[in-house]
Amino acid sequence: MEPHPPRSPHDEAPHTHSHPSTSIPVTGTCCKGSSETTYAPPSQSPTSCSDLSSPPIYRPIRAPALNLPQSNTQAIMLTPVPQSEKVPTIAPPFHFRTPSKKITCPDDIRKFHDSSTSKNFLGFIVVLSESIRGRKISDPCHESPIVSKIVSIIENLTLWVDQIPPVQQSSRYGNISYRTWHERLTENTESLMLRFLPEDLKPSTIEIVPYFADSFGNTIRIDYGTGHETNFAAWLYCLARMGLIMEEDYQAVVKKGPFAEHSPMLDDISAVPNWKKVNGGMLKMYKAEVLEKVPIMQHFLFGWLIKW
Repeated sequence: MEPHPPRSPHDEAPHTHSHPSTSIPVTGTCCKGSSETTYAPPSQSPTSCSDLSSPPIYRPIRAPALNLPQSNTQAIMLTPVPQSEKVPTIAPPFHFRTPSKKITCPDDIRKFHDSSTSKNFLGFIVVLSESIRGRKISDPCHESPIVSKIVSIIENLTLWVDQIPPVQQSSRYGNISYRTWHERLTENTESLMLRFLPEDLKPSTIEIVPYFADSFGNTIRIDYGTGHETNFAAWLYCLARMGLIMEEDYQAVVKKGPFAEHSPMLDDISAVPNWKKVNGGMLKMYKAEVLEKVPIMQHFLFGWLIKW
């Protein structure tokens, strides 16, 4: 029998495993510090068939963490769904005062969330959410004289946008003409509130003006976020506390506009068949990611209508 001809390197079957070099050490970062740690190369032994088929030695760049905590999202989803609450209305004598910041640390957040004020404020937001369940934007809704005046105020703000067009600038975002618009808002907020406040509640401007004025973004950063939305909700809550808007008005005061623009996250998940589950999840997320975050709530104001 003739011997087989020698095989060229190209005839060899490809080897799927790689082995660490004997000359270049593998380095990684220790999980307990930021300094770089050099791992010694694996010891070498004569090659055998079992060596060729064994899995490669894996040296992680970072050692795996131990006792990984449950992800934040999972923890949030396991919490109870916030429940609706009726807003208690105020009665004379009134003690309106300039609201001020109170939250500076996690302990303050815990104090706030253990309070009846927090539970009722969140319960008010739940009721707002329930007021539009199963309804279309095009559906007719109750509009009281107070709500009509509030709508006219919002239309006024929109008119100012047309009167103060964006300026030409190199930056794509944060047009500086917004600062001119917000300055006009600040100068006129009190007079806007007086359009619908009855005589006995006009002193409340000292308390409700700051919430409204801070509902439309930050003039320094030229941005808008969940903290500003929360201020608008707080302003509506104050009106409900004063008995100016009733539960039958709630549908009319919920944000309107192109759904994909004002609520992109909701628009993304709107195809989910179980809206109750989606709504409950969003309320949980709002409580955990907005009302329980110090960087956001450190700017929140407390006065007589929203007590600390």
